[in-house]
Amino acid sequence: MVILSRIYTRTGDKGTTALGDFSRTSKTDPRLAAYADTDEANSSIGVAVACGDLGEAVDKTLFRVQNDLFDVGADLCSPLVADPEYPPLRVKQDWVDQLEQDIDRYNEGLETLRSFILPGGSAGAAHLHVSRTVVRRAERSTWAAIETYGTDEAPAGSAKGSGGVNPLTAAYLNRLSDLLFVLARYANVDVGGDVLWVPGGER
Repeated sequence: MVILSRIYTRTGDKGTTALGDFSRTSKTDPRLAAYADTDEANSSIGVAVACGDLGEAVDKTLFRVQNDLFDVGADLCSPLVADPEYPPLRVKQDWVDQLEQDIDRYNEGLETLRSFILPGGSAGAAHLHVSRTVVRRAERSTWAAIETYGTDEAPAGSAKGSGGVNPLTAAYLNRLSDLLFVLARYANVDVGGDVLWVPGGER
């Protein structure tokens, strides 16, 4: 159970914050940037859903994704450690597989793309394109954290905060950005389809 009875704690006023293992790190730590960008991605998807024009099926898919993203953030803020006393949430391969299944399901029936597309069309599609780019940034931040900390488990009893990053978090974010691209296209079917890129614009 999560109880949030007090919103401000003042514990971060010196530029540090707590990780999932209760160690403290700088607010500019690459690991923190990864889960902060993931949080922003989740909020962006919430805006897309709040538009109200994506349809029940897409809303249901995105609600699951929003819950997943909370778990992705929990994974990113918890350094990998062997035999943890309290096993944290971890992204699993089947989460990535499910996103691929979603991509295939929504992509089926869409016209084959023969041009790049512009973000736009319906309001919901435009918001999904924004979400797609935020997710891409979260993925880049996650890879930066992986480059910094690696993907190895710290041995049991190691100093807190010393473990690596689960690489499946990056894989999940990568597939999610692909899903959001497909969902943006899917959302535009009823408003005339994709807005196609014209090389050179109208010049």
